[in-house]
Amino acid sequence: MEALRHMTAQLALDLVAVGLLTFALYYPRHRRRDLVPACLALNTGLFAVVTALAAVGGTGATALGFGLFGVLSIVRLRSDAVQQEEVAYYFTTLVLGLVCGLPSLAITVKAGLSAVLLLVLWAADSRSLPTRSRRTVVTLDTVHRDPAALRADLARRLGEPLHWTVMEVDYVRDLMVVDVRYLDPRHEPDAHPEAHPGTRLGTRPAAKTGTAPRTAAVCEPA
Repeated sequence: MEALRHMTAQLALDLVAVGLLTFALYYPRHRRRDLVPACLALNTGLFAVVTALAAVGGTGATALGFGLFGVLSIVRLRSDAVQQEEVAYYFTTLVLGLVCGLPSLAITVKAGLSAVLLLVLWAADSRSLPTRSRRTVVTLDTVHRDPAALRADLARRLGEPLHWTVMEVDYVRDLMVVDVRYLDPRHEPDAHPEAHPGTRLGTRPAAKTGTAPRTAAVCEPA
C-alpha cells in the first residue's frame, strides 16, 4: 500500500509538471496543437517504463533498460517539422518523465528538479529576450553571382543581413535559395503577426509581373 501511494504521488507530480510545461508554457507561446499529444504521450509513457523498471528489478530491469534505449533511439526529431526551441520542450518532457519515475529519489527532490527545469525553460523562451535577429529561408527569382549584389538585395527585402548561406542555385529556372540571418528593422515584434518570435510563416510566391521579383520566405527566430 505504501508503494502504491508513493507511485501515485510520483504520477501526480509528473502530470502536474508536464501539464504546466505543455499547457502553460509551450502551447500559449507556440500554438502547435499537434505536438501537445506527442509531448504528453512521451512523458507518461517514459514514466510508465521507468516505474516498470523499478518494479521488476534484477535481470528483468536490465532487459527493460535495453528496450527503453531501443525505443528512445527510434524517436526522430525531423528538423523540418520541429523547430529548435520546440526540441527543448520535447527534451524537457522526456527528462521530466525520467526524473519523476525514479524510485530512489525523494518526492521533494523530484519536485525541486521539476521546478528548476520549468523555470529554466520559461526564462530561456521568454518573450522579453531580444528578438530582432531573425532567420529566413528566401527563394529569389534571380541568381546573384556577386556577393555584394546578393547582400544588397537581401537588405532591401528583409533588413541588414548578418549571415547567409546559399542553399540552392537553379540556372534552369533562374532562382536561388538562401538561408539568411538578419536584423529585423521593425522594433515592435508584436506589431505584425509575421514578426512574432513564436510564429513560423510561409508566404506564397507572388506572380511574376516583371516589376517585382517573386520571393518565398519562411521566417523564424534565429
